[in-house]
Amino acid sequence: MDTAVALVQAYLQVNGYFTVAEVPILEALRHGGSRTATDLDLLAVRFPGASPGTAARGGRHTRSAVTANPDPHLGIPASALDMIVGEVKEGSARFNPAARDPRVLAAALVRFGCCPPESVADTVQDLLHRGAAQTPAGHTVRMIAFGSTGTDRRRRHKVITMGHIVEFLRAHLRHHWRELGRTHLSQPALAFLALLEKAERGLSSQDPDEGLT
Repeated sequence: MDTAVALVQAYLQVNGYFTVAEVPILEALRHGGSRTATDLDLLAVRFPGASPGTAARGGRHTRSAVTANPDPHLGIPASALDMIVGEVKEGSARFNPAARDPRVLAAALVRFGCCPPESVADTVQDLLHRGAAQTPAGHTVRMIAFGSTGTDRRRRHKVITMGHIVEFLRAHLRHHWRELGRTHLSQPALAFLALLEKAERGLSSQDPDEGLT
């Protein structure tokens, strides 16, 4: 997986999203067969009840090791299922022309059950014109571009910078260091940031295990 995609995926997962990375969208050829029209970098879905709270099981409380209070900058809808179509760039945050193709967006929304085929065209038009749309079922669909810079003022979609993502994840790790400092993190980007945190604590003569029991 692309490094930048892995970083954004970690950010969305920490914020309570289920994610699918590098989703191929196929195009049927006129004389039979198919080809890959494009890959969508990220699709993510968050249920409105997602919470960092604990859950009781057998007299004990368990919690997700990587779920945080949602980042306000994400603008997560309060009471609707939220689906994000994400494009990830190491440079300027923007959507490739292929990812803005109405046929590509329609195929993705229908494939994952977000919209029925008979209404997907209207949803896609709203998505392209406003950067967000509401489906007939009441779900929210949003286009978000992730990149190191986001200077295109003509954009209709939301932009979140890599710098903000790194700051958010590092603050999350520090705040929950007691729980995460000794946890095996399978998400590669989050695991790498946790390693950096331990290394920096060592350089500053601070016990990397400080705050752990």
